Amino acid sequence: MLKYLVILLDDTSVSFCHYRNDKEVRRLIPYDDLKSAIIWAMKENLMVQFVYPNYTLPIEYVELIDTIDHVDIAENDFDADVLIVNGFDSISTSGISPDLPFVLRITAKEFFDNVDRLSEFSALTIVFTDMEDWGDDTLDKYKTALGKLSRNVSLRISSGESSRVNLVMDRMQLSSMNNCGAGDESITFAPDGQFYICPAFYLNGEPPVGTLEKGVDIPNAQLYKRSYAPICRNCDAYNCKRCIWLNKLKTHEVNTPGREQCVMAHLERNESRRLLESLKSDGIYKTIASIPEIDYLDPFEKL
Repeated sequence: MLKYLVILLDDTSVSFCHYRNDKEVRRLIPYDDLKSAIIWAMKENLMVQFVYPNYTLPIEYVELIDTIDHVDIAENDFDADVLIVNGFDSISTSGISPDLPFVLRITAKEFFDNVDRLSEFSALTIVFTDMEDWGDDTLDKYKTALGKLSRNVSLRISSGESSRVNLVMDRMQLSSMNNCGAGDESITFAPDGQFYICPAFYLNGEPPVGTLEKGVDIPNAQLYKRSYAPICRNCDAYNCKRCIWLNKLKTHEVNTPGREQCVMAHLERNESRRLLESLKSDGIYKTIASIPEIDYLDPFEKL
């Protein structure tokens, strides 16, 4: 059941997930389409998420957006509900306070090179921009880097400082899957006036799945539901992104993650388990349920 409508305000709107947006030619969504999409969302009782480009919108657009409760997703805008920062070096150039929540989109190399500094932030969400290129060598390095990150986080929290990084802390706060949801819980409305599974599907030329006039009509819609994914529905790596776009890119099946996503999620799960046990030994987070130990990284190995 749909819960969210993501509205791309321009072809150059910032990416907030794994996909890249290399478009440079502006294509602002027509005002009438934006108004109709907002009315459609109201009728469908959906929460609207507006994804902004890196330029100031016309005042009439701003006023229209403010007619509905919504979430703003924007790059380098400290007033946004979801602040996006692209590249580790942009943290310092943007002047972001360590206490400000933000999404950091970086490559694996940026993560490895700067892992010692990532525990300094109070509410950091890391998203990787090169997941489709990861292999076993990258995953091996990732395991080592995650261990270093969780030790740094543990030291800061145990000493009374604030530190939260999604990669090693999300799993300990979850009791069920918290995945992508594109095509099931969310749908995207693009500047061309049509619906798409998610922004990545639109930006990479995938076919639309509806219009405002006809509504949303997703072929084989059940495949976007976790209950139709035999591996995922029984998995307890609740922190897994389970990115639908990456699924299709790597396996050509929207409900089947590639090995890299599975192993990555389980490495994070296992490091979260170790971090939680370390904090509990220091008398912290004692009420949070322990994470069971497992003997695999790829669920397909257990089939």
